[in-house]
Amino acid sequence: MPSLTLLRHAKSSWDDPVTRDFDRPLNPRGRRAATVIGTWMRREGLSFDHLTASPAVRVIETLEGVSEGYGTALEPAWDRRIYLASAATLLDLVHEIPAEAQHALMIGHNPGLEDLVLMLVPDRTGDSLRDAVELKYPTAALATLTWDGGWGDAATGVARLERFVRPRDLAEGLGPDD
Repeated sequence: MPSLTLLRHAKSSWDDPVTRDFDRPLNPRGRRAATVIGTWMRREGLSFDHLTASPAVRVIETLEGVSEGYGTALEPAWDRRIYLASAATLLDLVHEIPAEAQHALMIGHNPGLEDLVLMLVPDRTGDSLRDAVELKYPTAALATLTWDGGWGDAATGVARLERFVRPRDLAEGLGPDD
């Protein structure tokens, strides 16, 4: 049974005078959130045998912060197709994960990541984790999904949402009202 962890990049800076969206860096809150999520990942014992990420600057900087908190460098395969990808494109990338991988991490952007979770996880009454994703998949949030079969079996409504963690769940000052 594969597990797919989806990590949205941390909060980026709209104040930076870059000319392309692709080049936007993290803001200070985003850098802190990335480190907090990495620390939580280490504490939870999360490990991955396949990593893929968007090469956008805010994702690169998110991974730097996550790696700092995690205690080891996370070195993904960079895939430009993840940059601002739709859920359908992200699902195609999931289907391409090597069969021998059991625990994959994909780092990217919204709305694609949120839409992918909502596509793969059926909408059931009382599913508080899915409801939280549907409400908002904030920056630096992490979701882990599992399903029966292999990577090619990922399809609409087949996954279970095992965890959904937001930076504000882990540290003060990282939520929208902080």
